[in-house]
Amino acid sequence: MRKLTIKDYPLAENRPETVRGKGGKSIGQITLQAVLSGDVTMADLQITPQALRDQAEIAADAGRQTLALNFRRGAELVEVPQDLIMSTYELLRPGRAQRKQDLLDRAELLREQYNADGIADFIVEAADIYEKRGLFTYRF
Repeated sequence: MRKLTIKDYPLAENRPETVRGKGGKSIGQITLQAVLSGDVTMADLQITPQALRDQAEIAADAGRQTLALNFRRGAELVEVPQDLIMSTYELLRPGRAQRKQDLLDRAELLREQYNADGIADFIVEAADIYEKRGLFTYRF
């Protein structure tokens, strides 16, 4: 497959063969009739890590490196359970983690169990910054 560029955006219009849900159906297979007949499930409507990586390629081609990085991180989170994402979000709020090791432990969990290296690196970076700024004391 060739590299995606800004010319491919939006994928649903310009490269519909690349758009698939977690259930494997292509965008063309998701029709009202298929929904009404029960052939489309929630998995068919859920985003995939590949879809987010494709969007990252397009963003990078457009010169939007920060957006591309966020799409790549989002791709890592697709398979992470919602409750773990929410508890990580809460842990990252200033004053919620009691010590640096709390964040480092969460980073390691995400790295080891979900191969979320980009997210883990982000959390490790946050832990270093929180330590420098004294944000490990409950403030709220």
